Amino acid sequence: MRWNFPNIATALLGCLSVLPSAFGWTNPIRNPGGSDPFVAYSGGYYYLLTTSWTNVEIARSTTVAGLKTAAKKVVYSSTTASRCCNVWAPEVHYLGGKWYIYFTAGNADNLDGQRLHVLSGGRTPWDDYTYTGQLTKEWSIDASVLRFNAWGNFLMFSCFHGAKYQSICLQQLGSDYVSLTGEIHVISQPTLPFEKNSHPVNEGPVALYFNGVTYIVYSASYCWSPDYCLGQLTWDGTSDPRTAAAWTKHNGCVLSSANGNYGTGHNSFFLSPDGTETWIAYHATSNSAGACDNSRYTMIQSIGKHTNGTPNFGKPAHWSHAYGEPSS
Repeated sequence: MRWNFPNIATALLGCLSVLPSAFGWTNPIRNPGGSDPFVAYSGGYYYLLTTSWTNVEIARSTTVAGLKTAAKKVVYSSTTASRCCNVWAPEVHYLGGKWYIYFTAGNADNLDGQRLHVLSGGRTPWDDYTYTGQLTKEWSIDASVLRFNAWGNFLMFSCFHGAKYQSICLQQLGSDYVSLTGEIHVISQPTLPFEKNSHPVNEGPVALYFNGVTYIVYSASYCWSPDYCLGQLTWDGTSDPRTAAAWTKHNGCVLSSANGNYGTGHNSFFLSPDGTETWIAYHATSNSAGACDNSRYTMIQSIGKHTNGTPNFGKPAHWSHAYGEPSS
């Protein structure tokens, strides 16, 4: 038999070229411009939103690996002075048969005007969106949805509302999903040492429903610090979730700087297509002093389970660590 080495080399290169899509990816997923990542999976697509500072953009791909190069679609921009600028932390949520994007925006002069806003979409996250309105009247950032069977839906966010420092707040989400009702309730303030590095902060809350338990995972400490990390609140399962007493705070970070990734924070969760795996998306920076700007990148990795059934976030992965696509 005569070997045709040029043809063999070509074949090998062809095989190697499909490896990224077949076997997954290495982090980061979006770099730079990966701040405040929110990932959702629906209808065969992964959707990624991050802070763009000037507008709201969404990207999609049939694979996590594909999100690295997926085109971004602008779904919101405005010249209205009160909501033109400092556009942060968009999240897309499915409620009542439609998709909604909740986001933060304010004015160009300073951060004093930061408020929460909502866009109404269609039956898929890729449909067009229309600006529906401003949700909050006082300073507030980082909106996310928290769901309960018995207590209904809440919008949770970071606010002050009488607290000295940025805290985690809840307010009932209206049945139309584009309004808030009732009082604002402060359920967590930065009181523990891990929440007070450089400056006391609680922000970026997001729900995690894991092993039959409802958690809120949030960002703790000042975002310009390398000690910015993820904290965790656990609901007791029965008490009114609008009360601070209904939540137990984990004494320390559940995900913090490691392996050259600093300031690990502002995350989201999504399930694998077959629902058997839970994945986390979060941002980090390679700046060992910490950073709170567009240099932050998006990381995605799976989370495990401790022997007591609680979520195990592990450590931020090395950029060289290869992940397979989520289970389908």
